[in-house]
Order: sequence, then C-alpha cells, then structure tokens
Amino acid sequence: MRATAIATVAVASGALALSALAVPAVAADDVPDPALVIEKVVVNEGRPIVVGVKTDKIAMLAVTASHPSGIQGMIGSLRLAKKTGPGYKIIGSSEEEAPCYRASATTSTCELPLGIYPSNLRNEDATRWTAGAWVVSNKNTWNECDQCLTAVQLQRLGKLTVSAPPKPVKKGTPLTVTGKLTRANWDTKKYAGYAGQPVKLQFRKKGGAKYMTVKTVKGSGTGALKTTTPARTEGHWRWSFAGTETTSAVNTPGTLVKIKK
Repeated sequence: MRATAIATVAVASGALALSALAVPAVAADDVPDPALVIEKVVVNEGRPIVVGVKTDKIAMLAVTASHPSGIQGMIGSLRLAKKTGPGYKIIGSSEEEAPCYRASATTSTCELPLGIYPSNLRNEDATRWTAGAWVVSNKNTWNECDQCLTAVQLQRLGKLTVSAPPKPVKKGTPLTVTGKLTRANWDTKKYAGYAGQPVKLQFRKKGGAKYMTVKTVKGSGTGALKTTTPARTEGHWRWSFAGTETTSAVNTPGTLVKIKK
C-alpha cells in the first residue's frame, strides 16, 4: 500500500531536512490512476527563479489536473537529479497541502508556494530544475509526475552599477562611463565580480523613450567596466547586461549627463 504522505523539504537549523506532509488517504491499490491526468505544470509563471544571497524567494508551482470525480489536493516540489549517485536534491517547501481551484467538475488548478532559501544553495545549483507533483482525486486515487517540467531555470541574482562623472560636460568632450557587474555567490553568501562578461553601454536622449546601444564593453577580471565616449547630446547613460543561463539580466538606472552651453 502506498504511504499517505509525500516527502518534501523543510528548513531546520539552516539545512535541508525531509519532512512528511499529510495528504488525503488513498486507495489500497498501490497503482497510479491513469484517469487522473496531469495536464499542465508551471513554475514561477514560466520565468527563471532569481535568488540573491540573503532574501528568501517564493516561487509558485501551479499544476492543472483532471479526473472524472474531480481533484482533491496536490503536493509538489522542485528537484534536481544529483550529478553523481542516486537520488535528488530538493528545494521548495510548504507545510500545507496546495489549495485547488475548480475550472470545471473534473478539472482543477492547484497552486503551491515553494520557498527557496539562499542558505541552502550552492553555485552549482544555478541550473535547470524539474517539478514533481503528486495529485489526489476526489475518489482518493492518485497519480504523479516525477520530473514533469525540465525548463525551470534557477539563477544567481546579478547586480550592476553606473557612474559618469563629471557633470555637466562640454559638448563633444570625452565622457568616461564606469560601473561594475557582480552576482550572488551562494558558496560565500556574498556578491562577487562577474568577470569577462559583455555589457552594453546604452544612451537615451533627454525626453526620449528608448535606450540605444552605443557600444559593448567586456568587464575586467573583477567585473569592472570602463569606457570613453563623446558627449554630444544631453541624456541618460546606463549599462545593460543580458544575463546568462546561470545569472539574471540587469539594467542600471540611467544617470543623467548634462551638456554645458
């Protein structure tokens, strides 16, 4: 007989620990119910999950399922198959069964907030995770998807600064724009320079609506950025980083550079 609980992750003393969450009792037959169909799984509304070094992150797991009797409940998790050895690393936790919202007599969408904790993450965790869901029907039958989503990207939070002194400048004179690209280091729980990444220097004319790319600059070994460009028009300068698979995209606020008359 299948146990009437599923393992998920809770936080205990800053480390990952397994705990059991009660779910409705299921039929004695330890066989999935093929009539219970898991139709759709969405994590974090389809966006990457971006985590810094201190602030906990909540990502919503939404599972749409159907059964002739309707859907009673769901428990889910985010999990990563270990690169070496059997088993999974699991992130995401909740002490409650997911509430389900009926779309019809047979179909419901169940939503579960999954807590992502920087204290439990390492840099190697910035990769693609899968979603697991265990769903129970109103007839107390069950079905599950063990790895039903393979495109949930977990990313390290990127940060970017900009400076363009002195201000104002004489029209046509060289303007030096500096900055620094850093990202969350989950191993040290600090932010560190993101070396050698291409970052765009962009300009928006005062009163204009869009930024235009002036040039692309590659950061130093510490993530430092520096370039010189003629100051011809009054407006806002910023750096723009497109992001990588492991690190989130980020734009600086525009810094206004006035032109001397």
